[in-house]
Amino acid sequence: MRSSKPLGLAAMAAAAALTLTACGGGDSGGEGGGESTAGGSGESVRIGIKYDQPGLGYRDGDEYTGFDVDVAEYVAGELGYSEDQIEWVESPSANRENMLANDQVDMIFATYSITDARKETVDFAGPYFVAGQDLLVREDDSSIQGPEDLEGKNLCSVTGSTSAQKVKDDHPGANLVEQPGYADCLTALESGQVDAVTTDDIILAGLASTDANQGKFKVVGNTFSEERYGVGLPKGSDRCQAVNDAITKMIGEGAWEEAVTENTEGADYEYNRELNPPTPEPCA
Repeated sequence: MRSSKPLGLAAMAAAAALTLTACGGGDSGGEGGGESTAGGSGESVRIGIKYDQPGLGYRDGDEYTGFDVDVAEYVAGELGYSEDQIEWVESPSANRENMLANDQVDMIFATYSITDARKETVDFAGPYFVAGQDLLVREDDSSIQGPEDLEGKNLCSVTGSTSAQKVKDDHPGANLVEQPGYADCLTALESGQVDAVTTDDIILAGLASTDANQGKFKVVGNTFSEERYGVGLPKGSDRCQAVNDAITKMIGEGAWEEAVTENTEGADYEYNRELNPPTPEPCA
């Protein structure tokens, strides 16, 4: 797996000197979700990511790569943590709220869409990216330009995903083929068993940008939903504004753009420039 870290992030992280105090106490096990001070204190920050999403959050041995990882490292640096003070924690979609509530992580960067329902139990900073459901097709296929072209086509998505359900609800003319994971969908796409794969556009770009898949697939670039990826924080966290400030700085310095480009290289992907880069929402 190639390294996806934008140049200079490690140096910026190490040089950052902004220190925050804990929300509910001074130690990493308090009510504030481990929101301890850093910047030379020797304490760590626990950051939840996906381990199985190439281009976003991916673990290969002791190496962690992807856009979510790069944003997390930048934000951690602005909060006063060096890279070696980050403790990465696998955070599957179904477990994210519980992990924050149970003090298993301090922050989550894991394609975590901001929703009103989740705001009942989780605080969000961001968004740091606005994704949209899109389609991945074979590089030489120009017959599918958007969801309106799915009539009679075989479309793959992951069993139980919101993407699969949206297709069922909005595009019943498509022949939906559900697989356990997106790697299975790409295998079916490459072999011609299906005509397209659907999920969030940047997830599709990450899958297509891997060394094994480069040049085989393209993201159509016609999104039909809006997913605002936020930074999950424990309810009552005092870090929201500092995280928003870090995201804004990352965008302003060009490191955000560099991270997107590095992590989707080879995927024939262009993010939605009407929605990105986003402006973080005010903290409640």
